[in-house]
Amino acid sequence: MNDKIPGTRWVRVIAPILIACIMSFMDRVNISFALPGGMEKDLGITSQMAGVASGIFFIGYLFLQIPGGRIAVYGSGKRFIAWSLAAWAVVSVATGFVTHEYQLLALRFFLGVAEGGMLPVVLTMVSNWFPEKELGRANAFVMMFAPLGGMLTAPVSGAIIAALDWRWLFFIEGLLSVVVLAIWWLVISDRPEEARWLPEKEREYLLTVLGRERKAREELAPVNKAPLKAVLRNKGLMQLVALNFFYQTGDYGYTLWLPSILKNLTGGNMASVGLLAVLPFLATLAGIYVISMLSDRTGKRRLWVRVSLFSFAAALVASVILRDHVVAAYIALVICGFFLKAATSPFWSIPGRISSPEVAGSARGVINGLGNLGGFCGPYLVGIMIYLYGQNVAVCALAVSLLLAGAITFLLPKECDLSSGKKPDNRPAEKSGKAPLRSASLKRV
Repeated sequence: MNDKIPGTRWVRVIAPILIACIMSFMDRVNISFALPGGMEKDLGITSQMAGVASGIFFIGYLFLQIPGGRIAVYGSGKRFIAWSLAAWAVVSVATGFVTHEYQLLALRFFLGVAEGGMLPVVLTMVSNWFPEKELGRANAFVMMFAPLGGMLTAPVSGAIIAALDWRWLFFIEGLLSVVVLAIWWLVISDRPEEARWLPEKEREYLLTVLGRERKAREELAPVNKAPLKAVLRNKGLMQLVALNFFYQTGDYGYTLWLPSILKNLTGGNMASVGLLAVLPFLATLAGIYVISMLSDRTGKRRLWVRVSLFSFAAALVASVILRDHVVAAYIALVICGFFLKAATSPFWSIPGRISSPEVAGSARGVINGLGNLGGFCGPYLVGIMIYLYGQNVAVCALAVSLLLAGAITFLLPKECDLSSGKKPDNRPAEKSGKAPLRSASLKRV
């Protein structure tokens, strides 16, 4: 039956969400090219301040994590993202006019606020459109935004800076946000029942299946009146917060300083650095696919999160050890790219394994929000370490953070894993109405 159901949702929902997410990533990381591309010199920014400017985004990023998800559930994610895109455009263009480092800090903070609700909102919107058997694949497409954004940002940013200057990078990408806003508003809808463009057969299918799954979840675990309290009481979820913090420290420490690392390694101009930065992000796509496939086949979520984090750390250290051999050091940085986002797929499948559906929804916002404080600490740590001890020590510090994240996987409860390579047993019951076997584990929350 499923073969006969139209797949309009895959284009009209996933495509605009992916485009908007790519735009958000470009706005988030373009500063990593602007800084070595002339911004540091023009504004008199030190390495410590460069770290603060790169990372302060994630302080602002905290504010709309949980509210954003709730707005998407009870309001309109379409309107929320539209206003977000408009804000990104204004902030980006304004950044092109900065004349002082403190103006830059303020704008980066406000950009973080404007982007804070992005991921919870889009993941909620995806869940409004895709049944359980399609949800993993749909989320995987959405999470491709980071490597795809990196692949686009690197050569485009490098070329713009080389041809014009760093200010035009923000002007052009700000105007691009306006274009994406127009596409977003014209194409997407919040829910199947609101989409006039949806074929009737596809609409009936989605409303029937999604309604049945929603009812099954409610029967399994009634709506929690205080989900945030339940999140904070769940030891496993708090371990995920800590793990994500150290993970994001290494992740964004690498991502936001990669152009500078490549420039120092090769001595090339920003155009060549932009091209060199493409391959690590191309490797990221491969890493996401390979690790997610291995995780699904084996059901060993903790193991593949651990392997990804430890391998990322090892590659960072290798890039330092091989620093006198440019090609070998670059290959190590590409391997870093392979494992950069590889842990995300098994990691984000864990909250639903150790908590009820309602608690897991709020937990994702808490984990993403508090964990992404590492997005501030990583770039700042690198900036401080470069100033005090040099780039090599800074890179090793990121490796230590990743090792700490990997170590936390040994503390996670065994319920994080599947007993086999089969689909998670917290799927809603179909016709039988029987509760999944995992229902007993809900008592842990």
